[in-house]
Amino acid sequence: MNLQRAILCRCGSTKILALGLCSTCYTLKRQDEEYYGGLREAVLDRDDRRCRACPNLKRQKLAVHHRVPGVSRLELMITLCLGCHAKVTRTQFLQDNWPQLLRVLWREQHPEGREETTLNFKMAIPLLLTEPLFDDEETSKFVAGKRLG
Repeated sequence: MNLQRAILCRCGSTKILALGLCSTCYTLKRQDEEYYGGLREAVLDRDDRRCRACPNLKRQKLAVHHRVPGVSRLELMITLCLGCHAKVTRTQFLQDNWPQLLRVLWREQHPEGREETTLNFKMAIPLLLTEPLFDDEETSKFVAGKRLG
């Protein structure tokens, strides 16, 4: 009886590129060594493969964020979903409705950055005008578009 074994990547792919890995896993491994000092998987495991800033209920793709650019130390890296990572690294203004952790991470990346606050345009006080604008009824009808001919 001949036994045939399939060679699979750790992700389950049958298309092996090198080192027993598919092209995606091989690229991630190479990037892990090059950009994360071999700590990318350790950071993801530590953070339970979830974004630390938002619920990310859909389990979207994750990024490992360097809190100090270029420094690959486990305590200085954090897992973020791609949306939160883009907010921290690519936005020009800090928004006041972001979670506290995103605000802290944004300030680390943009120490001279400005904060964008939300303005409340709802009237908190009643209008000061309490008297009619016009003295006579004819003028007010004309202005209101109800001119009688």
